[in-house]
Order: sequence, then structure tokens, then C-alpha cells
Amino acid sequence: MMHRRRNGVGALIISVIPVLSGPAFAQSLEELKQLSIDQLATVEITSVTKTAGPLSDAPASVYVITHDDIVRSGALSVPEILRLAPNLQVDQTSASQYIVTARGLSGNTQAQNFANKLLVLIDGRSVYTPLFSGVYWDMQGVVPADIDRIEVISGPGATLWGANAVNGVINIVTRNSAATQGGLVDIRTGNFAQSLTFQQGGTLAEGLTYRFYARDYFTDDTLTPDGARAHDHWSKPQGGFRVDWNSSLRDLVTLQGDAYSGDEAQPGSPSEKIDGSNLMARWTHSGESGSSLQVQAYFDRIRRADQASSGDFWQNTYDIDVQHSFALFEWNLITWGGGYRAVEYQIDGTQTLFFTPPSRTLALGNFFLQDSLSLTDSIRLILGVKLESDPYSGLAALPSARISWKPDSTMLIWGAVSRAIRSPTPFDRDVRERLGSVLFLSGNASFESETLTAYELGARVQPASDISFSLSTFYNDYDDLRSIELTPVTGLPLLWGNLLAGHTYGVELWGNYQLMPWWRVSAAFREMAEGFRFEQGSSGLLGVAQLGDDPERSASLRSSMDIGADVTFDADFRYVSALPNPHVPAYAELNANIGWLILPEVRLSISGFNLLHVHHFEFPGANAIPRSFVLGMEWRF
Repeated sequence: MMHRRRNGVGALIISVIPVLSGPAFAQSLEELKQLSIDQLATVEITSVTKTAGPLSDAPASVYVITHDDIVRSGALSVPEILRLAPNLQVDQTSASQYIVTARGLSGNTQAQNFANKLLVLIDGRSVYTPLFSGVYWDMQGVVPADIDRIEVISGPGATLWGANAVNGVINIVTRNSAATQGGLVDIRTGNFAQSLTFQQGGTLAEGLTYRFYARDYFTDDTLTPDGARAHDHWSKPQGGFRVDWNSSLRDLVTLQGDAYSGDEAQPGSPSEKIDGSNLMARWTHSGESGSSLQVQAYFDRIRRADQASSGDFWQNTYDIDVQHSFALFEWNLITWGGGYRAVEYQIDGTQTLFFTPPSRTLALGNFFLQDSLSLTDSIRLILGVKLESDPYSGLAALPSARISWKPDSTMLIWGAVSRAIRSPTPFDRDVRERLGSVLFLSGNASFESETLTAYELGARVQPASDISFSLSTFYNDYDDLRSIELTPVTGLPLLWGNLLAGHTYGVELWGNYQLMPWWRVSAAFREMAEGFRFEQGSSGLLGVAQLGDDPERSASLRSSMDIGADVTFDADFRYVSALPNPHVPAYAELNANIGWLILPEVRLSISGFNLLHVHHFEFPGANAIPRSFVLGMEWRF
């Protein structure tokens, strides 16, 4: 486990450089140069339709964070990488905790309401926890250099991905092990965050490649609102492997897994312990007629031990999924499939916060069917529905319809109508909270699914080879959102209800401009309005602010330069307007990274994060996020 200071890291960088030998730096500057605007448009994505297709044809508000974007940013964690997506809102609340949302509803921790309407996948493995439908971001570790791309969809994706893909889907896709051959030592040291990565890749036989890695990651304390150290430093060692077999028979087989443990300091209390492991196998067969068949299965185990506030829990997930795509006629492509997931858990709560019953096995089954029809050479209609059986709410139908018009190769206009739900969880049905000897809060056995009907309209345009932009508008109509209600007659315990409803609407705009062959500028703007209300009969407790404290607008500007043959310089500016209730002031911040290929095998970098202020706040009740610097060295051999 990493210690709080690494005085030897800088000396290690100096001592290694003179004795380097071996193959050229696998991620040479050529690989780190920005993709052209034309190449960005043709990047293949899979999250929108579950079949591979170019970004320029995707009828959704989707942004792709590319591999070179990630490496050039200098970001060390998944949430910090996600700041590169203009259709996400990322708020850091402590050294290890983040809130990541799309299109609002960020939650309110004081009201025990959490950001729970965003589905996150890592290589097709869902990492949200059905205990509260959210994501533990401190448990999601991926070596940044191994990420091929991150597909970020703002808007519902329930027809393909199921419940909880309400406001968006994040799909993290890692690189095939054939693309990560050779060895890697990656050392990053700074005043706030540090990491050390060792990785080795190789070939076992023709078409059979592997990689394995070990990584340690550490951040120091943030600051409390009064300027004291928050005592929330943490570390998380992690290791894993991936094996890929690409046969000559149109088959691709992948086996991969990870294991980690972590220690998160807490002020005045014992540290919280986290650990987990996962194992996934996937087989993909491509038919000669363009059909494809994919079978995927995974096991995922997580455990958290926090004796100070919430006790211990563990969760095991078993999942199998089958998907088949084929062309029925020349003008349509059918994708269908289904899956089964079993989640078993045990929660050993505290005297004041516990679950009744403390353990369950939740079984979820699903079947989906999607038909992509080419109505004309330029008009495509995508119709789909998912039937999902939830252990609490029964069978739910999640339909969608998307239509796109591509009058020429430079423009795509699209629209969509979709339905999505956030299904009930043990936190909605089984939680109990005491104040002294009084049962103060209770889950509700009658709690229903929260629902969304979304209407979207957008365009993706590339008027010239050096410029492109994407525009998306949306209107989201929510019903049966979770509220806090009184028990009839007695008042206590408080109960979860479904008596909040309302809407959000807004616009998302981003674009790229290649000013020079060596200089690209990207800009983005997002604005959203919210209108929520209590239904008749609600207690109105805590107000509508319990749903989230969301900024009305945000903007970003990114500059990426290739300076000479060996140097890259990237700068990311972001602005977030004030949060309304509770009030948090607007802020603007700047991240920057300089990379220098000093030898064919060695790349040095210096990164700065939150450079405009000594520290700033991003969310109500959060700690102050400090300005930080990181010096890095990557050695490939």
C-alpha cells in the first residue's frame, strides 16, 4: 500500500533514464497526436445501438473520450477522466468521493437521496450497485493507458441497457491486449495524487495475447470548509489481467479480471475498508453475412466495511448476457438478446442504520428486441423494446423510437422518444433508521419504480474537414420520483413515497475546430432548467431540492497542441454556474498537461489540476478541492 509521501519517486525517474534500452515507446507521439476531425467522425461506437457504427451516424447525444484524450489529459482516475465529457456533470466531494450525473438529479446526501440515474459499464460489466442504484466511484479503477475510449450518452438507454439507464450511459471500453504489448512502468508523484503502475504484455501463440498489471493509487487529504485537513486521504492497490484470442475463424474470445483493496481515512473514526474482484469472459462470433453473436458472463464481488456510520456489507453479482445481430433483409438490421442476473448481498448495519431483512438474493431477467430499418437511402428508423423482470416491481416494458435523416455525408438530424425507469432497491424497501430508540425512517414495501419519458432532438454537422459540432435538445418528463412521507396518524416513522414529479429541459452543444494541423480547439456549452412539484397528498418534507442541486449551465474550452516532434501541450478550462439550493458559488478551473518524449522509450509529463484557485468547492457539504501538480514518467520496454 502506498505511503503518504514518496520522496524516492523523483530520484527513481532520474536514475532510470540513463540506462534505458529496448523497443521504441509504444505510445509514440504519433499515437498521441490528435485524431483529425474526419477520423473522429468515423470512430466506431457500440453503446447507442449495441452494434458497431461510426459516431457520425449515431442518433443520440453521445460524446467519445478517445484514448489520446485520456493520455494527454494526465488524469489518474476514472471520475477525473470523465470531466473531459461535456455532457456530464462531475463534482468531487472528498478525496475519494465523486458525484457524476447527466442532465441533472444529482441527489442530496442530507436527504439520503443519491445520484442514481446513470448506468456505468466497464467492458460491458455493469458497475452500479442495486443496493441504491448508484455507483461507488472509489471502487472503479482502470489503468488510464489501457482505455481505448469512453462512450458517454446523455439521455435514456433503457431499451438496450435496462433499468437505471435513465439519464445516461457511460461505457468504458479497454484496449485489446494485442495493442498493449511490451512492458510499462508509469510513475506519477505530486502534492495531492500519486500512482505507480507496472504492466507487461506479450504473445502466447498466434492470435493469443495477454497483459497483466499492478497499480497503486493514493490521494492526500482535502480541506474542510474552515480550512483544516479533512483527514480523508486514501489508497487503493489493484491488479488484473486480460487475455484475448483472435482466431482465424471470425471468433474473438476475451478473459479478464481485476482485484483491489483500499483504505479510506475518516476524521475521528476508523478507516473505511473496501475491496473487490471481478472475472469476465466474452465470446464474439462474426458471421460471413455480417451477423454477429456475443455471449458474455461475469462475476463481480464488492465489500465495504465502515463501522463508524453504515456497518459492513458484501455483494456478489452473477451475470450472463446473449446478443445476436443479423440482417433480415437488405434494408433492416435486427438485434435481439436477453440476460439473467443474480445479486446476493448481506448488510450488517449499525444500531441506528440497518436493513430488514439484512440479506436477499435479487434475480433480474430481461429480453430485448431492436430493429433498425433503412426507410430510404437517407432516413433510418430504429424501434426497440426491452422487457425486464425486476424482483420488486415485476415486469416492465422499456420502449424507444429513434429516427435519423442524413441528407449528405456532412449532416445528421435525429429525434427520439424513450421510456426508462429506476427500479426499486433494498434502500427503498428494506432500510430502517433509528434516532435513539425511535424508528425514525423506514423503507416502503409499496415503493414503485421512478419513471421517465424523454423527448430528444439533435443534429451532428461537419460543414468542413476541419470543423464539426453536435447539438442536442431534450425534454424529460419524470413521474413517481422518491419523496419523504409521514406515516398516517402517527407521523413516524417517515416513509419513502413516490409523490414527486416534474420535468427538465435543456440544450447540449459542443464542437471541434482544427485551427492548424498541430492545434485543435474544442468548446462546449450546456444549459438546463428544472421544474419539480409534489403530487397531491404529499407531505412536502425537505422540498424539491432533495432531488438534486444542479447548475443551470456549464461551459468548457480545450486546447490541444503538438509542439514540434516530441512535445504535447493540453489545457482544459471549465466553468460551472452556481448551485441553487443549497447555494454553492459558481467556479471556473483550469487543468493543463505537458508531455515530452525525451527518448524513444520514455515520456515525461507535468500536469496541473485546478490551477486557478488554491482550493474551491464543488457541491454542498463537500470538502475543498486543492490545486495540485503531478510529475510523471512512462517507460516502455
